[in-house]
Amino acid sequence: MRLSCSVNGTPREVDDVWEGESLLYVLRERMGLPGSKNACEQGECGSCTVYLDDVPVCACLVAAGQAQGREVGTVEGLAPAGELHPVQEAFLEAGAVQCGFCTPGLLVATDDLVARTRAEGRKPADAEIREALAGNLCRCTGYEKILDAVRLAADRMAGDAR
Repeated sequence: MRLSCSVNGTPREVDDVWEGESLLYVLRERMGLPGSKNACEQGECGSCTVYLDDVPVCACLVAAGQAQGREVGTVEGLAPAGELHPVQEAFLEAGAVQCGFCTPGLLVATDDLVARTRAEGRKPADAEIREALAGNLCRCTGYEKILDAVRLAADRMAGDAR
């Protein structure tokens, strides 16, 4: 089948997509977007989190065909080429990046949380941060620097428009 969708705002088409291929596989292997990581393939670790019509999903659990005609947003699309998104900057500054395997999913989850709370005119509370990141596993950190990064990103983006 042919998959036609928009990825990070750009129309994309991929031919010969097998019905059982995951969106993660198509993004990484067929579209050359390796940012989302393939770790558990069971939706348990969050490393493959992407936006599907502005809703965070585990791309390993989404059949590629489900993206037909829809908007997909990956970690590569958070910021314009050559620039860093405020969430990415905060993760670097807070020392929240270790091996980097979980980082793409954490960045997308953080972007979603900060955008949602900012739309409500507030910053996320610690309990909300923990809940929003609960589906993202990290083996390298104790999560404190990740939480610091989310707080830093929320502080910096509090007055900015998305």
